[in-house]
Amino acid sequence: MTGIELWGGLTILAGLMALICLACVFVYIRGLERRPPAALGEQVGAHKAVLVKVREGQPMSQDEIDYAKELVSDAGSPLAYAIPALLFTMGFFYVVGCMYELQVHGGHPSFRTFIGGIPMLTSLNIFGQLHRVARLKKRVPTSPTLVA
Repeated sequence: MTGIELWGGLTILAGLMALICLACVFVYIRGLERRPPAALGEQVGAHKAVLVKVREGQPMSQDEIDYAKELVSDAGSPLAYAIPALLFTMGFFYVVGCMYELQVHGGHPSFRTFIGGIPMLTSLNIFGQLHRVARLKKRVPTSPTLVA
């Protein structure tokens, strides 16, 4: 065997992508932390209740509309997708790293090799949840009087 070949190259690529995604996650979280909290955001269950009202087209107060706009814009931010991307690349790094070790030292893949698939599948669920909320952008009313 010469060089790092396929699995070694993929391991390096996955590691670099994970570092890039990690930097994006830090930028995104830092922006969320520096923003003043919404009044409704401090209440337990407000997130779910506001999104249900948006989905069903129920009447909303101005505070709820503002909070819904904030939730939808946060979920629609390209940096928000760095969170599931980071989870995916971490799982991918684990799988290809195990495959590289098997290639170098010999052996056969086992269940342990593919345990990295769990965060990869989890990241797809998180991506779907973010995308579902971001799609509500057109359904958020602009003022309380337009919703009846």
